[in-house]
Amino acid sequence: MQDFSQALAVAFSMILSMDDALMRIVGLSLRVSLSAVAVATLIGLPLGAAVAALSFPGRRAVAVALNTMMGLPPVVVGLVVYLLLSRSGPFGVLGLLFTPTAMIVAQTVMIVPIVASLSRQTVEDLLVEYDDLLRVTGASPIRRLTTLLAEARWSLVTTVLAGFGRASAEVGAVMIVGGNIEHVTRVMTTAIALETSKGDLPMALGLGLVLMTLSLAVNLAASLLKETAARPA
Repeated sequence: MQDFSQALAVAFSMILSMDDALMRIVGLSLRVSLSAVAVATLIGLPLGAAVAALSFPGRRAVAVALNTMMGLPPVVVGLVVYLLLSRSGPFGVLGLLFTPTAMIVAQTVMIVPIVASLSRQTVEDLLVEYDDLLRVTGASPIRRLTTLLAEARWSLVTTVLAGFGRASAEVGAVMIVGGNIEHVTRVMTTAIALETSKGDLPMALGLGLVLMTLSLAVNLAASLLKETAARPA
């Protein structure tokens, strides 16, 4: 118990003093996760809205596929991305394996189904109110999508936050494609696993505290946005 208390005290000290090693890991983690969320948002929001609001062949199959992919095991995603980016893979010539870019790709693959599925459900619920109006005004497909996405903006921000929460907590996929290389691809989740195995509890606890704080902040922001969206205009 004494060792844990001492390790926790050192962890707090590292956070307050903004320890260089700890901040480097946190910074890379945020860069990778935020980049993945940005790309997934650009893909997932229009995709989810299109599946909800437009009619096209295979629409139901796409919806089912998105829902199924929400539960993809991270290690499987990591393995697939690894094979695609390896030297013998189709994209091996790009030399992206064991780089932050490979980690962003893996996280994006995991987040897109989440963002798309949640946004699809949000837009479908909104269509109950807006479908007749959009039909009467003769809105084009693009106009339908932009209108629905704009009206659902608060709920969709919550969806994006959910994607960020998923990305920031990921360890399996980023470990496989990133390699957990010090100063290159070591992020909070992979560093926690490594430092715990090495017995460096202060660093592991410090990173764990930062990760928990980020998770709490994301959940709090999501709750506040839900309350904002629920208030009458």
